[in-house]
Amino acid sequence: MVRTTALGIMCKAPRPGLTKTRLARVLGPERAAALSGCFLRDVAASIEALPEALAARGYGVYAPAGTEAELRALLPAGFGLLLQEGADFGLVLAGAVRALIGPHGHAGAILINADSPTLPTALLARAVEALARPSDRVVLGPASDGGYVLIGLKADHPGLFRDIPWSTQAVLEATCAQAAAIGLPVERLSLWYDIDDAGTLDVLRGELAGEPLPFATDLVGGPARATRTFLAGAP
Repeated sequence: MVRTTALGIMCKAPRPGLTKTRLARVLGPERAAALSGCFLRDVAASIEALPEALAARGYGVYAPAGTEAELRALLPAGFGLLLQEGADFGLVLAGAVRALIGPHGHAGAILINADSPTLPTALLARAVEALARPSDRVVLGPASDGGYVLIGLKADHPGLFRDIPWSTQAVLEATCAQAAAIGLPVERLSLWYDIDDAGTLDVLRGELAGEPLPFATDLVGGPARATRTFLAGAP
């Protein structure tokens, strides 16, 4: 029996005033929440586009409790739901990895930022393939803001998520330092980006219009159909 790799989107139910608050300054709370839902649809579509041979299953790793129906309406029918546990983001990530490779029985877990609607399926495929190779490692998809758009593990390493300065430009390098401290090899993938403010929203608009990205990458962004449709009708 082939063991599958879990790909979990770290997400919140898109609610006005609680979701994408920095984008809400540009779009307003209602539009920002609606755009957040489009991002989630598009990241899920990138996961769904993975070849069957890679044996992957998508999840929404979500908060808060009680929003399951909202997320079921946004995610593909075959996706599972996993409630986030803990208040500290490091504990949330560690708990999700532990659950997906423990009780859920997956061979590896890749946790993905929900704010990258053009996330290339090719990048996800590389992450799955990297985890499938022998020996332990952490797989990181660096983000242009100094964080990461995805992190993949095949074993429980809670120490990897300790003492990380979340929401800063030092997240990626701090994570690599933690990996070195616990003797865990790091495999870095190609750079991508996420959207969380007016500047990165402009980058997204430019990408969807066919403009080159402002950073070097060997990847082509995904179609982001839901996001593209929404932005086409937004001022």
